[in-house]
Amino acid sequence: MKSQIGFASLLCAIALWVIGCHNLPNLSASAPTPVTIKLGGWIASPAEQKLLKQVLQDFEAQHPGIKVRHEVINDQYMDVIKTRLVGEAAPDVFYLDVFEAPFFMSQNVLEPLDAYITSEFDLADFEDTLLNSFKYGNHIYGLPKDYSTLALFYNKKAFAAVGLTTPPKTWEELRTYSQKLTVDHNRDGRIDQYGFGEIPELARQAYKIKAFGGQLVDQNGYAAFASDAGLQGLQLAVDQYQKDRSSAQKSDVGTNSGSEMFGQGKVAMVIEGNWAIPYLTETFPNLEFATAELPSINNKKGTMVFTVAYVMNKQTQHKAEAWKLISYLTGKEGMTKWTKTGFALPSRKSVAQKLGYDQDPLRAALVAGVDYAMAWQAGEYPAAIINNFDNQFVSALLGQQSLRQAMLQAQDEANELIKAIAME
Repeated sequence: MKSQIGFASLLCAIALWVIGCHNLPNLSASAPTPVTIKLGGWIASPAEQKLLKQVLQDFEAQHPGIKVRHEVINDQYMDVIKTRLVGEAAPDVFYLDVFEAPFFMSQNVLEPLDAYITSEFDLADFEDTLLNSFKYGNHIYGLPKDYSTLALFYNKKAFAAVGLTTPPKTWEELRTYSQKLTVDHNRDGRIDQYGFGEIPELARQAYKIKAFGGQLVDQNGYAAFASDAGLQGLQLAVDQYQKDRSSAQKSDVGTNSGSEMFGQGKVAMVIEGNWAIPYLTETFPNLEFATAELPSINNKKGTMVFTVAYVMNKQTQHKAEAWKLISYLTGKEGMTKWTKTGFALPSRKSVAQKLGYDQDPLRAALVAGVDYAMAWQAGEYPAAIINNFDNQFVSALLGQQSLRQAMLQAQDEANELIKAIAME
């Protein structure tokens, strides 16, 4: 009898244990699957890719519920993004160059970021020139991740050799300097050092057009650079190249870029961006150079600013997570990590001050320029404007046609193309 009671008690205990186990939380169940965010962009160098990978890992460590899949698109980036947007397969977050921003912002494919931005995010910390470039219809569509303006790079030894001790402050001074710095060292009738390296692309000439009151596009989005005011600014480059013969293009001296002709000593001055600093210091370690703000034109300070923003795909199914990624990458912590190596300048004023770039001997001129810089934008159809300008301006520089004739032809052809595109 005792054995039967004991056996019954054992069965009861087992039953209670089984019931209890069913009510316990399932400790073996896996954690929720992280949300994967696709980030699209291009990569300029292995060092940049390595740095971004580290920044993204830091983000994931702070946001364990989010994984970031970085998609590198180096070939035909904007065309790929446009195609994927049409096919509803674009990344959740992607790079948007300031140059392409007007078109994208007008197409209703980007998520406005206003509703996500809090006071803690400190929007006022961004440089106004950069932030305003990604505003459209009273909305903010992108937050700039970094930037570069243009500055004057000059060879200190070349300056000293002709008795120059300070950089030129005005364009008239630059032309005078350029003549002094144009030298035939071997006295064989061949110039082996030009005073100035000219880059005849609209991206380097636009601020000259603006200096006299000209504009790249009118209020309707059509090319307008061939106005009398615009030609006055462009004539400066033509006169220096044709009359003074103290400037050279990269093709004249057998190089591939402005930075290269400067580094090789083929020119004593060149106008370049922040990207030239690491290139020059690594490729030409013995080169002694300095930077300065661009010489004023028509008593006005001017330069260009190039920037890229993070934007959110309006079709993304993970808007909250996409915003967390954008806010980290453009927040003070993420931006400090991204720009601390110096290959790009931070778009937040506090980060630039923290990293000392506003006092850096080579970068201070670039930072100072952002206050008065002209954003690199040319309306909603920039390719038509740039391609036609670049093709015709080179021919004017070479004396194959007058500047006015070249620019009017470029303007007309650009506007015909814009009309055709707009009618599609």
